[in-house]
Amino acid sequence: MTAPFITIARGDAPLIVSLPHTGTEIPEPLASRLVSPWRARKDTDWWIDRLYAFAGDLGATVVRTGLSRTVVDVNRDPSGASLYPGQPTTELCPTMTFDGEPLYRSGEMLDPAEVAERRARFFDPYHEALSAEIERLRARHGRIVLYDGHSIRSVIPRLFEGELPHFNIGTNSGASCAPALQELAAEACAATPFSAVVNGRFKGGWITRRYGRPERGVHAVQMELACRGYMDEPPDPTPCNWPTPYDPERAAPMRDALSRLLAAVLLWAQQGS
Repeated sequence: MTAPFITIARGDAPLIVSLPHTGTEIPEPLASRLVSPWRARKDTDWWIDRLYAFAGDLGATVVRTGLSRTVVDVNRDPSGASLYPGQPTTELCPTMTFDGEPLYRSGEMLDPAEVAERRARFFDPYHEALSAEIERLRARHGRIVLYDGHSIRSVIPRLFEGELPHFNIGTNSGASCAPALQELAAEACAATPFSAVVNGRFKGGWITRRYGRPERGVHAVQMELACRGYMDEPPDPTPCNWPTPYDPERAAPMRDALSRLLAAVLLWAQQGS
């Protein structure tokens, strides 16, 4: 059975949209150990589930977790190894925000046993669900695409210099998908008013790296969106101004660009089935 915090909207098309960081749920007693609920949710991929609400109309399968990434980050290497050696990042069970602020109150830090328990309770079920959907669709199609959807604030000096491009396409330096799919994604983004980069600061997290197996017909792409592309982004986020509400009109240009991108990705996958 699927864990109650995981939502799966099944489709039959050769496309899976994974949304691992849109959740905001923080169960007790964990919530009372944190510095603040707002800080614990600060780095959520805000409104990404709404931005990709059209995916079901394409016949895509959408997999998401309702849990906050502060509980467990299902897009991190479960061994604890850094996905970006030498660069700041967050852990399987984050202890600080992207800005380096502590998440836990003094004396409430995690120990290895708790990390292992959260992995078994929350991380593993997400990946079991995702793996099952991949195998279900692989049995029907010659090739499928796993599209991992994310977003992040445009300026976070601790993580990267300057302002992030709007579209950040990650394919694990080309290892997680066919070159033709990477090229197609880059061309689709270049045809929009938004800036884009391929395998820049964000080359794909654990999901892209774990499941992208082009030789098996599973092609994985991560898309990290800069938040300013679809929502207003204050220069100094506070509990009073972040996140800004989802505005369909404000998000429409980005949503339209993503709709065209996913339609092109789906067509590419169908041509190999």
